[in-house]
Amino acid sequence: TSTLNRVMVVEFALPAMLPGFLVTIHHVVQLARPRIGHGSDVGGRRTPWIVGGMMVLALGGVLAALGTTFMPSSQIIGTTISAMGFFAIGLGSGATGTSLLVLLAKLVSPERKPAAAALVWFMMIFGFAVTAGIAGYFLDPFSSMRLMTVTATVSLIALVVTILAVRGIEPTEQGTAQSTAQVVLAPNPPTGHAPIAFSEALQSVWREHDARRFTIFVFVSMFAYSAQDLILEPFAGLVFNFSPGASTQLAGLQHGGVLAGMALVALTTLSHRYLRGVNWLSYWVRGGCLLSACALFLLAYSGNHPANWPLQANVLLLGFANGAFAVAAIGAMMTLAGQGIEKREGLRMGLWGAAQAIAFAIGGFLGTVAVDATRIWIDDSAVAYGLVFAAEGLIFLWAAWLAGAIKFPAPESHAQKPSFGDIALNELGDKGATT
Repeated sequence: TSTLNRVMVVEFALPAMLPGFLVTIHHVVQLARPRIGHGSDVGGRRTPWIVGGMMVLALGGVLAALGTTFMPSSQIIGTTISAMGFFAIGLGSGATGTSLLVLLAKLVSPERKPAAAALVWFMMIFGFAVTAGIAGYFLDPFSSMRLMTVTATVSLIALVVTILAVRGIEPTEQGTAQSTAQVVLAPNPPTGHAPIAFSEALQSVWREHDARRFTIFVFVSMFAYSAQDLILEPFAGLVFNFSPGASTQLAGLQHGGVLAGMALVALTTLSHRYLRGVNWLSYWVRGGCLLSACALFLLAYSGNHPANWPLQANVLLLGFANGAFAVAAIGAMMTLAGQGIEKREGLRMGLWGAAQAIAFAIGGFLGTVAVDATRIWIDDSAVAYGLVFAAEGLIFLWAAWLAGAIKFPAPESHAQKPSFGDIALNELGDKGATT
């Protein structure tokens, strides 16, 4: 999406609003995530949705590139094809992303879910870096044919890697013993095998206090998380007189802080076996929001002292706090997905994924709108940007308050549940005594 954005604006001299509109399509389609998650719940298997989603995603990438190559000759035809491509990108990424997180939630042990979430995020960023570097190398010298070739190759490689990665990772049959274990562990297992309508399932999940509260928390926190994305570098340039290269390095420093925050969350959540009674996941969800708010309040104040303020350290702190809270929130998603009377992991994950996608879609845009609107009334850029950063900090405080009312399961509660081996032995003992 970033490459096609640049090609449309720079090589083809099209309005910047056009790629913005197409990317918005990709975000809006994410509203289908709850329906996709419900479909995987009904089917009972996640790998077909992961592979199928990647097929749609790969096709969407090729269609989006194909439409871009048509734009210089026919903007209407090119935009129509690209719009279909970005629709498929949103649908495919929603299907495969939601199903992947549900699969992780079901297969990874409870105490390792936050670390698994951090590892998945690391791999995502690593994939961005590798793909951007290699694809960028082969795109020069630029031509429409090269764009199509590189896009199709990247899409094909991603699809093949996905198929190889998930092959055999999900059992084809649950087995009677595992079914018995699920019945013992579930407080009130659902009765009957008739599939429940999506609207009824969605209403039942929304009535769950923690699921509803966490949905609102995801939207609010991710809105604050994304609202500063498009205004941080302009702020550094206007207020601190950073050059384009220096502001780009500032963004890299922020991403480095994000990775450091993720790594620390992964390590501390794994250390619960040595610190019984400490629910690190709960602490990091709320603490990451509070620390993000503090970093934004400092940014809001920094414009008053641009000559001697350590902006790099401030941005590094913001990245660290954002990374800690974000990966803890994903770990919480995986932990909370299986909570509730009725097991609807896919629907819950889809609901939270939709909230995150919509927050990202409008957060960055409204952040820029807020700056522009503030600068109409306030001529001082430092004050205008500072007010917006302060407002984002207040939203993070709201997110921390929302998280405080959510009951995040402690690792010990999972550890006390009987294991599958214990249940099987107990079943055998009961049968032997009966005999």
